[in-house]
Amino acid sequence: MCWSWGKSNSVLVFFVFCSQGEVEHADSEGNRGIIGPGDVQWMTAASGIIHEEFHSTNFAKEGGVFEMVQLWVNLPAEHKMSPPSYQPILASSIPSVALPSSAGSVSVIAGAFAGVAGPARTFTPINMWTVTLKAGRAMTAPIPAGHTTVVFVRSGAVTTAGDGGGEGKARIVQGQISVFSREGESCELEAGEEGDAEVVVLSGMPIEEEIAARGPFVMNTKAELREAMEDYSSGRMGKHFKSTGR
Repeated sequence: MCWSWGKSNSVLVFFVFCSQGEVEHADSEGNRGIIGPGDVQWMTAASGIIHEEFHSTNFAKEGGVFEMVQLWVNLPAEHKMSPPSYQPILASSIPSVALPSSAGSVSVIAGAFAGVAGPARTFTPINMWTVTLKAGRAMTAPIPAGHTTVVFVRSGAVTTAGDGGGEGKARIVQGQISVFSREGESCELEAGEEGDAEVVVLSGMPIEEEIAARGPFVMNTKAELREAMEDYSSGRMGKHFKSTGR
């Protein structure tokens, strides 16, 4: 998580999925907003942006459980200098697909599932689904060939298996992940008999480029990394803005 004021990012995409609580966002492009349970914040730093994320004013007053999932996604070199952007994706705009035999449901944030596309705009092929599986029920998640796939368990427990040959089955519980082989075109998920499971399924086509990273900056070479840091220091990566004041 980056709940700090004045954090800068360059040339990557990061998204925050809100499970419980509220997150308030502001950035140097003038974007401001609050996301709550089921909402997603999808920000493309690209050529550079200064931003802050905090729990919202309302949440700070009332308190409660605060649960978020954040992931950084690299951008290919050809898109690293694109204009920064911010996508507040509300739960009401995220389509849900019912699984066969009432096994559960899949909410499609990015990419597509069963022919249903998610609202997030991406630079490379990415799938992001939140899945609810009923106790003892299973699903087959279709994964494009060559994708790197990660399953993260938000609650409950699931047994995973892929069709890439050889990795066998693995049981993962709340807070754990399973990383699949790039071979094959599906992964199997089965919720434990003890209760329903909620998981996040992420897949994406590998960029296969060199990475040079330091702090919030992700570039392809050390020279580009130094340039990005100089851009931030000299004010070329977006102007500081009035903080929400946490």
